[in-house]
Amino acid sequence: MSQARNKLKTARRWVVKIGSALLTNDGEGLDQSAIARWVDQLAQLKSDGLEIVLVSSGSIAEGISRLGWVNRPHEIYKLQAAAAVGQMGLVQAYETNFQRHSTHTAQILLTHEDHSNRKRYLNAQATLRTLLSVGVVPVVNENDTVVTKEIRFGDNDTLGALVANLVEADALILLTDQHGLFTADPRSNPDATLISEAMADDGSLDAMAGDGGRLGQGGMATKVRAARLAARSGAVTVIASGREDDILLRLREAADLGTVLVPEQTPMAARKQWIAGHLQARGTLTLDAGAVAALVQRGKSLLPAGVRSVSGSFSRGEMVVLTDEQERIIARGLVNYGIDDARKIIGQPSGNIEQILGFVGEAELVHRDNLVLA
Repeated sequence: MSQARNKLKTARRWVVKIGSALLTNDGEGLDQSAIARWVDQLAQLKSDGLEIVLVSSGSIAEGISRLGWVNRPHEIYKLQAAAAVGQMGLVQAYETNFQRHSTHTAQILLTHEDHSNRKRYLNAQATLRTLLSVGVVPVVNENDTVVTKEIRFGDNDTLGALVANLVEADALILLTDQHGLFTADPRSNPDATLISEAMADDGSLDAMAGDGGRLGQGGMATKVRAARLAARSGAVTVIASGREDDILLRLREAADLGTVLVPEQTPMAARKQWIAGHLQARGTLTLDAGAVAALVQRGKSLLPAGVRSVSGSFSRGEMVVLTDEQERIIARGLVNYGIDDARKIIGQPSGNIEQILGFVGEAELVHRDNLVLA
């Protein structure tokens, strides 16, 4: 058993992406019995203590079926219309089946701008974190009804990877109708062999990837790219066949199934590189000694009460530098309040935020999940 597969047994959070081919009757709408089986597995994992974010394809395929179209259209407005129609059936199917297990679901529709805009990134992250904390299973899909070609994720493999970054998942599970990544296309090359494990950044994987199917957008090439995106936050990616019985439960037990793509860095190192290197600092928060100790020694979030002063020009979601009173850099992080609001609440208990600002976003000025020590 590899170390990467063994980590699947102890992971606390998975992002699971299920492709269209596994959810539809070969283009004839949703396969209700298949969805019921998927939900049974997901509910079992959840009952065992694993937090699940589900990224589900199928809305466009379901919409195409409901509208009576034979082929997937190319026009963006037709895809948007199909998604709008199909999303109703998809959400209803998941909600009905999860209710059998006394579990609530939540629909989350995202676009690329929700990840590239820092404010919206934090909003989405806070919502997903809250849903997971109260035992809800978020069902995520691209917001196909409003996106344009320029801002589309283009496939739910990429969306799954970005969600894995967003929620700091330990693993991204990409379920497909293939057994994993092969050295060549097994449908045309009988000598192709399954790759059990590889580094996500291995450049030789690109030549082994194929194209997508008729209903879905994502082939193996998108899954390899998704694994590299997920690796930015240290997540392991598994590409496996959804045709295998109880595939999710078996992966949880570290069964030797599918392909595991491993990040080169640990989650903390990868996230530190992303926050520190992906963004430019827009301001500085100067902390008192107690706040410095809370961050460095106890791994806590930064509360407003521990901040002495702020400077710069920053909005919610932008990166700021945290220093001690001797101007030594302690950490960097994504701030939850813009500078005008931050000036009003620094030095104050978190319980006073609503009284001071008239609203409360988060109790923390910088949450520990969005903070890395220098």
